[in-house]
Amino acid sequence: MIELDSVVAIMRRGSFRAAALELGMSTTALSNAIGKLERELGVRLFNRTTRSVSLTDAGRQFVDKVGPALRDIHEAMETARSQQDTPSGILRINSFAAAAREIFPLLLQFLRLYPQVHVDLVTEGRLIDIVADGFDLGIRTADLVPSDMIAVPLGPRRRYAVVASPGYFRTRDQPRSPSDLLAHPCIRVRLPNGALYRWPFEKGGQPIQIDVNGPITLDEVSLARMAVLEDMGIGFFMESDVQSDFAAGRLVRILEDWTPPLEQLCLYYPSRRHSSAAVKAFIDLARKFAASTTATA
Repeated sequence: MIELDSVVAIMRRGSFRAAALELGMSTTALSNAIGKLERELGVRLFNRTTRSVSLTDAGRQFVDKVGPALRDIHEAMETARSQQDTPSGILRINSFAAAAREIFPLLLQFLRLYPQVHVDLVTEGRLIDIVADGFDLGIRTADLVPSDMIAVPLGPRRRYAVVASPGYFRTRDQPRSPSDLLAHPCIRVRLPNGALYRWPFEKGGQPIQIDVNGPITLDEVSLARMAVLEDMGIGFFMESDVQSDFAAGRLVRILEDWTPPLEQLCLYYPSRRHSSAAVKAFIDLARKFAASTTATA
């Protein structure tokens, strides 16, 4: 069945490399599997160039016929796995990067409890259909969870944090309002779509966005944190990413009254699907994780 899964994965992902990552196999093995299937069928399923992959007409007809049957087979397998007593197999989770960092302690705890499970965590900014893309679970903010999914809150509401190093403020006054940031060097952030991130603030129900200026633009939070710690300017983070720096005195928080609580993170999954033992175990542990983080917030 790996050949059939390979065809569907390539069609869904649009490249052999991305499909191979999804299936947990090498690109060479995936190419060999497709080649074997094409020889058995006597037709070419994909048009391949150095830059793109697309279904041929024969490939499109093949996927139209095979796709629904393949989904039924996988659903039957999931139903069988749901009868397992011991969680095992692969658990595929889709999240955005900031959320993945926040719930990573939950993932590590789960892996220690259930060593027979392999967690495949994919982080991306776009909102996807987790069922169509082959994921067991998704993690997004509560307002982005599709209405036909079951949502499990993952803890208290989150907040942004605007920070700089103590050394940065030795020769500079702290900003009192977001507009004061325009007179300071800031660490600029580039979004996955290439756009520059405008820092959002809110006070008294009035939201504003500030297009900051600064010496460097980054698209990776750990690099932005390093730049701030090196006195390069003011940074904008999720509170959880710099919480330990507050406690250790490495960073100073400013404009806290302009960063109200945000939506909760939620784990979500389809309501009409037989869950495997691994999925059930992860959901149960997530509920306990949420209860403990809420109690200590």
